[in-house]
Amino acid sequence: MAIDTLRLELEALLPGAVEDLKDLVRIPSIAFDGYDREPVQRSAEAVAALLRGAGMTEVSIESVEGGAPAVIGRTPAAEGCPTVLLYAHHDVQPTGDVADWSTAPFEPVQRGRRLFGRGASDDKAGVMAHVTALRLVGEELAADGVGVTVFVEGEEEAGSPTFRPFIEAHRDALAADLIIVADSANWAVGTPALTTSLRGLVDVVVEVRALDHAVHSGLFGGPVMDSLTQLARLLATLHDDDGKVAVEGLARAQDPSIEMDEGDFRRDAGVPDGVELSGTGPLTARLWTRPALSVIGIDAPAVREASNTLVPVSRAKVSLRLPPGEDPDSAMEALVAHLERHTPPTAQVTVHPGEKGRPYSARQDSPAMDLARTALGEAWGTAAVDTGLGGSIPFIADLIEVFPQAEVLVTGVEDPESRAHGVDESLHLDEFAKVCLAEALLLRDAGSLNRGRA
Repeated sequence: MAIDTLRLELEALLPGAVEDLKDLVRIPSIAFDGYDREPVQRSAEAVAALLRGAGMTEVSIESVEGGAPAVIGRTPAAEGCPTVLLYAHHDVQPTGDVADWSTAPFEPVQRGRRLFGRGASDDKAGVMAHVTALRLVGEELAADGVGVTVFVEGEEEAGSPTFRPFIEAHRDALAADLIIVADSANWAVGTPALTTSLRGLVDVVVEVRALDHAVHSGLFGGPVMDSLTQLARLLATLHDDDGKVAVEGLARAQDPSIEMDEGDFRRDAGVPDGVELSGTGPLTARLWTRPALSVIGIDAPAVREASNTLVPVSRAKVSLRLPPGEDPDSAMEALVAHLERHTPPTAQVTVHPGEKGRPYSARQDSPAMDLARTALGEAWGTAAVDTGLGGSIPFIADLIEVFPQAEVLVTGVEDPESRAHGVDESLHLDEFAKVCLAEALLLRDAGSLNRGRA
């Protein structure tokens, strides 16, 4: 189907696709422990219905022990023809304090060309990009014999705890020549991107104990330093005076060849005027190819509940992003060793290792990458940027290990203003349309790829 015809058909399909996306956003599908799992199941059922409506011949909701429901839709390939696997996830992040949102997080609202709501961009728009692309070219793919599998995970935001056993259990159904992961971001509104590197991740919970129990700060303060102050002092050792990560033994990758405008970055990140940025060197290097460390949570008394007592135990969760080429096991050892080496003599420190995820670096010159760049350029009318991403998608390493014959492309629906994971998450609807068109073009031409599977 010619691109002009696809554009016209997409224009007719978009209003329905946006309404379907709104219906998905209305389902509070949070897969974290402690949340009601019924909405996650309901979300999976809604996705399954969308895939059936898009013409997929085999659709099922699956899970492994302890895991959230995922959806697998398949239209098998004809003999000798390639199969494309389309990945997205239907679970979402918790909302945080609902009072901080401009509108209710699970009631989608359009303001201008942006659709606001939790999951509107990350990643229910990715789900709808797959569905819309299939509505556009699904019949053409079937006629050409190209197989398509859609895999919509239900626990990605919760860390994909059962991802590896799931794809091993469903290895035959998910096997493909090309895997398209729709869970990344574009360079800017109006400029597409193909994500060629992702940082990895390790995290720990560090516990500082100063006392067996809380005591009066007036009676005992002085000889005893409270645990929260000692935790703050320990965390301060993780960066040097320039804000660079001070943990010894961590790798860094080569600096990227492109740079971003600092003003644009400050605007997109919400950095107030007059506040300096941390670290040194190119912004893209600090974002993509160097380690970055953040304290993402602290267990301590709330200010409104504080009394004149010395806090006996405090905890913090520390998240370390790893550049391409870094080994998560080595990075975890380095982080734990740093915290133990800087343990103050006035407290007991226990470090609890947590999640680990491998970084990702793609081949730059493959036929699939060339097809993707062409499709993105045609859809946007401007060349795609090969970009890194500071975030982590640890399951990509699992996909590569379980399906070594497949090539992985990482695309996305977000832009720098989407605020994925944050308050007032949103999707730019014009960018969404271009994502759908680009994926349809890529699928249309997938039959030209070499057949990688036996």
